[in-house]
Amino acid sequence: MEYPDFSLSDKNVVITGASKGIGRGLALALAHAGARVALIARNEGDLQAVVSEVEAAGGVAAGYAADLREVASIRTVFDRILADLKTIDVLVNNAGLGQPIPSVDIDEEYWDHMVSLNLKGAFFCSQAAGRAMLAAGHGTIVNMSSQASITAIPEESVYCASKGGLNMLTKALALEWGPKGINVNAVAPTFVRTPGTAERLDTKEFRDNVISQIPLGRVGSLTDVAAAVQYLASPAGSMVNGEILVVDGGWTAH
Repeated sequence: MEYPDFSLSDKNVVITGASKGIGRGLALALAHAGARVALIARNEGDLQAVVSEVEAAGGVAAGYAADLREVASIRTVFDRILADLKTIDVLVNNAGLGQPIPSVDIDEEYWDHMVSLNLKGAFFCSQAAGRAMLAAGHGTIVNMSSQASITAIPEESVYCASKGGLNMLTKALALEWGPKGINVNAVAPTFVRTPGTAERLDTKEFRDNVISQIPLGRVGSLTDVAAAVQYLASPAGSMVNGEILVVDGGWTAH
């Protein structure tokens, strides 16, 4: 019997939205697992801070500034990454937006802004990395979805729709690319405390409402999410394809 291998040693891993929050946590965790991490985000200063943090912990990282709402920018940044690394073993589509707003107040600009990053950006990043993976005959894509792709949340209609679309994109690419050696999966976390969610989770009424719906009685952590992503990205997850791994403490079991 072979024992499970969760190592990412010598893997080239691209992480989008890597300058803060979950993306920063993934950069540190996957580098700790042995990966060389290529980090993409819009803000170059924030990116370099994470690169420095990874390197200080003994990891290998490089930052690439790009606006993933623009297809031309996506193609350019992946060309740069491939020129530097030669191959991409793993893509983690983490970049995304979430902002509560009543549905009656949503305008076209808000819709386009949200969907262009959460769904369109993830597709074209997958396409850019997928071309390299198809040429190599192997690769792994992990999409960062959300429990809101499975159970709806009030005033998050566009976010829910975009993440639901991401789930179906995950399955469609898994069916198309699986026979060619590429695994495509998604991780769907519940609320995780990050700088982006702190304001709401630090409000007692909101936090108590969230925790009341999670049987394990707590919100998620960066470690919880990173563990799921590492599993799917590693050889241990090589038989998993087209799945949405929900990390929600039981919220969606209701």
